Amino acid sequence: MFSLSELRNTRYFQDVFQEGERSGKLKAVIPMLAAGLSVKQIAEALDLSIEEVQQAAQQQSSREGE
Repeated sequence: MFSLSELRNTRYFQDVFQEGERSGKLKAVIPMLAAGLSVKQIAEALDLSIEEVQQAAQQQSSREGE
């Protein structure tokens, strides 16, 4: 059996962890925009690209319009 430390070192665990971390960052974009931060400020604070922040904002806008 894998120990916890061995499991954390697997590629699968790393990929899932990174995707979860990225997903959490993208969910923070809308509240940060609502608080008045610029796209550039959000990108820098969350270590995302400006394009990722813009895309997250556009996806949320299109969901609200449905």
